[in-house]
Amino acid sequence: MELSFPMRINKYLAHTGHSTRLGADALIKDGKVFINGRRAVLGDKIQEDDVVEVKGAAKRAAAHVYFAYHKPRGVITHSPQHDEEDIQMVTEEIPELAGTFPVGRLDKDSSGLIILTNDGRITDRMLNPEHEHQKQYVVRTERPLRANFKEHMEAGVIIEDYQTKPCTVQILGEKVFRITLTEGKKHQIRRMVVAMHNEVRDLERTSIMNITLGNLKSGAWRKIENQELKTFLTSLGL
Repeated sequence: MELSFPMRINKYLAHTGHSTRLGADALIKDGKVFINGRRAVLGDKIQEDDVVEVKGAAKRAAAHVYFAYHKPRGVITHSPQHDEEDIQMVTEEIPELAGTFPVGRLDKDSSGLIILTNDGRITDRMLNPEHEHQKQYVVRTERPLRANFKEHMEAGVIIEDYQTKPCTVQILGEKVFRITLTEGKKHQIRRMVVAMHNEVRDLERTSIMNITLGNLKSGAWRKIENQELKTFLTSLGL
């Protein structure tokens, strides 16, 4: 699973399976949490090499769960700054999603599908570029697409000093296209569109591997289960 330090102690305890964030606050108030031998207080932040102990509280063994979540525009995936909200802030009081974390990233100004889980095994299997898992997006641009847009995007474009891998593009309208990628450089699609002398107005991720956003409304979620889950995990080698 992805951990970004420094991290609030309650968030760390939730990530590592001891409790929900609210439950972690209760453990801290009860004096059961220690950082490098010092009793923790609410609001403490830890570094990666800190030693965290929870006295008298057994680590819960939660069954693995997986959810498709429609990240709203304006919500970030990880490491909020100042007054920003991340996915865990938005979902932490939803009992069904307790203890889950987002796998991968979707930038603040984009919306769409994110996988939420408590299964740390799938992070590298999903995100390592060697695996080349497909992700699909619907993109709306500020200006009409050029006649050669599909041809050039599919062949790969230069973003700074890197040429993107071949992809699949379907033109849906004068200013709308669907793109399927097997890589995920930072802000890649936005940078590809800029390289094609245009700008992204709206970007929504609609699928990750066999998991689809479907008709999930912004901020909603659904459980991934049955054959959909079996196909997903099999594709990840689990």
